[in-house]
Amino acid sequence: MYESTADVWPSKSDPSANTLQFVLSKQSYAMADPSPAKSMGDPGITPLSPSHTQNDTDQVPSGPSFVVVVAIDFGTTSSGYAYAFAKEPECIHTMRRWEGGDPGVSNQKTPTTILLTPDRKFHSFGYAARDFYHDLDPSESKHWLYLEKFKMKLHTTANLSINTDLHAANGKRVKALDIFAYALAFFKEQALKELSDQTGGEFDNSDVRWVITVPAIWKMPAKQFMREAAYKSGLVSRENPEQLIIALEPEAASIYCRKLRLHQMVDLGTQTTQNGFSPSDNVGSGMSQAKEHVRRNRQSRTFLVENVIGELWSELEEGDRYVVVDCGGGTVDLTVHQIRLPEGHLKELYKASGGPYGSIGIDYEFEKLLCKIFGQDFIDQFKIKRPAAWVDLMIAFESRKRAAAPDRTNPLNINLPFSFIDYYKKFRGHSVEHALRKSNVDFVKWSSQGMLRMSPDAMNSLFKPTIDHIIQHLTELFEKPEVSDIKFLFLVGGFAESPLLQQAVQNMLQGRSRIIIPHDVGLTILKGAVLFGLDPSVIKGKHPPEKLLVKDGTRWCTDVFDTFIAADQSVALGEMVKRSYTPAKPSQQIIVIHVYCSEKENVGFISEPGVRKCGTLRLDVSGTESTAARREIQTLMQFGDTEIRAMAVDVSTGRTVKASIDFLSH
Repeated sequence: MYESTADVWPSKSDPSANTLQFVLSKQSYAMADPSPAKSMGDPGITPLSPSHTQNDTDQVPSGPSFVVVVAIDFGTTSSGYAYAFAKEPECIHTMRRWEGGDPGVSNQKTPTTILLTPDRKFHSFGYAARDFYHDLDPSESKHWLYLEKFKMKLHTTANLSINTDLHAANGKRVKALDIFAYALAFFKEQALKELSDQTGGEFDNSDVRWVITVPAIWKMPAKQFMREAAYKSGLVSRENPEQLIIALEPEAASIYCRKLRLHQMVDLGTQTTQNGFSPSDNVGSGMSQAKEHVRRNRQSRTFLVENVIGELWSELEEGDRYVVVDCGGGTVDLTVHQIRLPEGHLKELYKASGGPYGSIGIDYEFEKLLCKIFGQDFIDQFKIKRPAAWVDLMIAFESRKRAAAPDRTNPLNINLPFSFIDYYKKFRGHSVEHALRKSNVDFVKWSSQGMLRMSPDAMNSLFKPTIDHIIQHLTELFEKPEVSDIKFLFLVGGFAESPLLQQAVQNMLQGRSRIIIPHDVGLTILKGAVLFGLDPSVIKGKHPPEKLLVKDGTRWCTDVFDTFIAADQSVALGEMVKRSYTPAKPSQQIIVIHVYCSEKENVGFISEPGVRKCGTLRLDVSGTESTAARREIQTLMQFGDTEIRAMAVDVSTGRTVKASIDFLSH
């Protein structure tokens, strides 16, 4: 792995050096985030873009130089935003109610769906996109580009780049970066318009601190991709990267959970002991009460967050551990946090694990069931020829999916669109009813009202593979020695509303931890992200206290191994990999960049065993003192057939220094 050290904190072995490190295949190259310079000739750098810092959640100055924080929860299945003014941090406002909506589905967020015109211009997002697309004539709709659930591409693409493509419903390819930028531009426009209406004047984007939440299990390329999309959308500029924080979803959820009062959550563990409910009763009754509470309060879009620690959180003591299980549409994240006193800061104890086990897995199981009944060839053809009708069918399934529960006894009916019934008859020459009779699927029947009638067991079986994956990961997590004595398990994210998932988690834990589910659980991350934007210092990363250096009032982390290229990463011959850094102090006259390599994975610091220096770049920046707070120093690595060359460029002057990486010297 190649890494570079930047000015984060000085190296233990060489206290005067401010290092940059690089780490590659069998070796990794990295840049270290070094320490602040101790003298004019003793240089240091720091990553220019927060997405290159060692902590997964961006570290930003915590001083409120903004008027409002707007957080965007860009979800796989649904998205939304919330905001709070810096002067009223206790009032979190959720976005205006969206036009449209589905029976049986809350519309506090909007579906993550986007529609482009036939000439590939942005048309609409969310319910508006879906409803417009649905109303198009089939002869027209095949020319429009409709996309949904596209966020998963960032998780599943092995070699994600700014040129990665997505496929629209009609099979046509579009650039993923364009789609994500269109979506963020839509949220920017919606939020600024609402803020302007609130304040009675034109609201300036420069007064907003933006927060975008991402799954903790995303790799760095996916996080950087989201930042690139934000730049392209005009949400923030490259010149002011700290206006945007990329926050991890479970950390945002943690921040909100620490504020929870008892009346704002369902405590499955406590209810079972106090009220004598069986687990299945407990799940149903607890969440039905929560949903009723949410329904009554839905007209109010403002949440008051009391400036106190919630009763639950006050039970936690120094060193206590808890798990956040973030169950979204696309992914499930498991993260272990530990309490640090006196401030009550959160320390990540166990790196996020999980996988693509979100609620869309149930949709895929339903699609597999349809293929079993009607044939894979027909379903594939129907999705391409009647894409709007396919969307209709999945909407009908979504509302029924939410009605699934462990104790349900009556069947669930799913409307089949007329065009499905009609197209199947033309395709096969016989009826849908005939196909159901002939199939070996005996738990799905045909209803004379034109519906698929599924038994509760049939619906529950669609949940099983996804829930089994989650439970398997939880079981493995709880077997790890560092994950012992877990006091609470916070179940958050939209999929956490599922009584089937709740019961499975209860059965697995067997009372080892209390399960806490916040009311309106689908908005937990969004509210927490706003709180994080107001005070980013609440999350503490994994940097040990002994690496802390305070210089001129600024806190730095020394010796950080900032990975440049990771082991086994595919790099083309002659390919150039670039990172941008900035001097730790505007007055620096020399930048010294040390390049390090290691054969180990997951290197945190250059002081660890097996990390060695393999090159040095010394860049003279004297006479170029800039009034700009963040002068850009580009660091590049070029991969030849037999050697790797490193180069540093002072962008403001064009001065360049080069070096070859030497792997033979020790």
